[in-house]
Amino acid sequence: MGFDAWFTLACIVLALVGMASGRVSADLGMLGALVVLMLAGVLPVYEALAGFAHPSVIMVGALFVLAGGLVETGAMQMILAPLLGRPRGPHTALLRLTGPVAVLSAFMNNTPIVAAYLPAVMEWSRRTARPAAQLLMPLSFAALLGGMVTLIGTATNVAITEMYVSYVEHAPEAAAMQLEAPTPARQFWWITPVGLPAAMTGMLVMWFLAPRALKERSAAPGMREEARKYTVAMTVRADSSIVGRTIEAAGLRHLPGAYLAELERNGVALPAVSPRTVLEANDVLVFVGVVESVVDLRKTRGLEPATDQVTKLNMENRERRLVEAVVSARSPLVRRNVRESRFRTRYDAAVIAVHRGGERVPGKIGDIVLQAGDTLLLETHDGFLTAYRNSDEFYLLSTVADADLPRFERAGVAITIVVLFVLLMTLPIPLIVRAMGNLFGDSWNIKDISPVVAALVCALLMVATRSCPAARAKTRIDWTVLITIAAALGVGRALTVSGAADAIASGTLQAIQGLGSIGGLAMIFVVTCLLTQVITNASAAVLMFPIAIAAAEHMQNSPEPYVIALMIAASCAFLSPFGYQTNLMVYGPGRYKPLDFMRLGVPITVCVGAVTIVLCALMYA
Repeated sequence: MGFDAWFTLACIVLALVGMASGRVSADLGMLGALVVLMLAGVLPVYEALAGFAHPSVIMVGALFVLAGGLVETGAMQMILAPLLGRPRGPHTALLRLTGPVAVLSAFMNNTPIVAAYLPAVMEWSRRTARPAAQLLMPLSFAALLGGMVTLIGTATNVAITEMYVSYVEHAPEAAAMQLEAPTPARQFWWITPVGLPAAMTGMLVMWFLAPRALKERSAAPGMREEARKYTVAMTVRADSSIVGRTIEAAGLRHLPGAYLAELERNGVALPAVSPRTVLEANDVLVFVGVVESVVDLRKTRGLEPATDQVTKLNMENRERRLVEAVVSARSPLVRRNVRESRFRTRYDAAVIAVHRGGERVPGKIGDIVLQAGDTLLLETHDGFLTAYRNSDEFYLLSTVADADLPRFERAGVAITIVVLFVLLMTLPIPLIVRAMGNLFGDSWNIKDISPVVAALVCALLMVATRSCPAARAKTRIDWTVLITIAAALGVGRALTVSGAADAIASGTLQAIQGLGSIGGLAMIFVVTCLLTQVITNASAAVLMFPIAIAAAEHMQNSPEPYVIALMIAASCAFLSPFGYQTNLMVYGPGRYKPLDFMRLGVPITVCVGAVTIVLCALMYA
């Protein structure tokens, strides 16, 4: 290797060490390495920055908007609530989460699945008081494992299959070995006999080890015992899906940071509230809990604040905000109840909860006599903060984060757009487009619809239909993830341009020459797996494809098992957060360090690799 290759490897190692120590964030580490490589002349500027215009980066950004539309409208809550439920233990939680993800990722691109699940899993983590770190890494890994099962599980599978078919049809060596290319009907499932057992093995290992390997991570923030607790009353709507269900079945028994203090039915408070109490329409549920729990209750479909003042506010849901306000000693509200003070008329705001020291405030909201120092949780608009921030009526004013109300009325629109995206990704769109071209002749200029175009179209539809308004779409995009992916693509390109990747591949081929068939399979798997941790899985697979073919020819074996082992190894991006974009998507929200991926990823990779190598050797002997 030349100077450029060694310099590139040194930059990557330094970046990884900085990120592993926790002193450097993922986006800053990758971007810093890329800038150094540009300054050293290893990469031309246009190649180094090409990652920022790469389709995968644009697609991930569009998918954040798609997922944001599902969250903003409450559609994600409606879809995933019955799937995720309220598991009794960490293993049940992992099974509920990773099973559907793995099945979906066998037939869909991994990235949109993780993008759609990510905000819902974060919310689920808070609701169930489970550490997000125990859920997010398994979420990404389940998507990777599911991608091993079918041809369309990952774009890499499709690319390598096409390369293998081309090799069989055109290479003289393939003709001499009388190889037959898999038929189009067989191509979809040709990786399945090896990929399915390998994926199931990986899922089993993850299910067993994840709660132990990731147990050091702290629970979701915000649920502190010392946090101020509000008393809030919520009414069960007549059209709610929880009518006729028990309190426990409705998920209202064990809320993180809150408890059900009272149930009022027909104006009478029930003496004891059992988890088996069946909910009826118009029941009033009185909760005591921290502000995050009040926000969760306010977002729950089928529940609404018991005070009718909320419905009388003259503003749309998208304009509503939750604000905390402390009543000052000079406020005209002191020693008057909420109803007498004409709070809604005076402030254009509705009181939905009250906090007073460490005591529970009894009675209905309208009957509570306010005191100086009471903290009110108000539903109002942005103008309230501007109007009363410097007023002597309130001591402190602050907005509650992430408290925007879901637009449930647009949930159907958001789901329809996502279904359209899935259809564009899975149906034989090129055939349909060509048929349209034959129908319309030369006037039809569209030849194909790429995944990134499909994602952009559907993201724009989310914005245009206001399922995810433009202002919210900007906040839904995790820009640090996009920067990390774009910079990592540039660094991966530097490995190729500098010759470091070629040197690694050449060394692999030399090592294979002295090994038997199983040893050759193992070497192909190991090197591809290691490469996919530092460059994109597609790049690693394409780079190793000629090596795998050469190894098979050298040993006079069929190349098919080598190619299948190569595809599965390219999906084994379990050892580094930079091996695959879904790992990067969960890296920040899970507050992981690079070594966390090693802790869970090594046993999964070893077990998946062992199953893959043994099955390839047996099935293609």
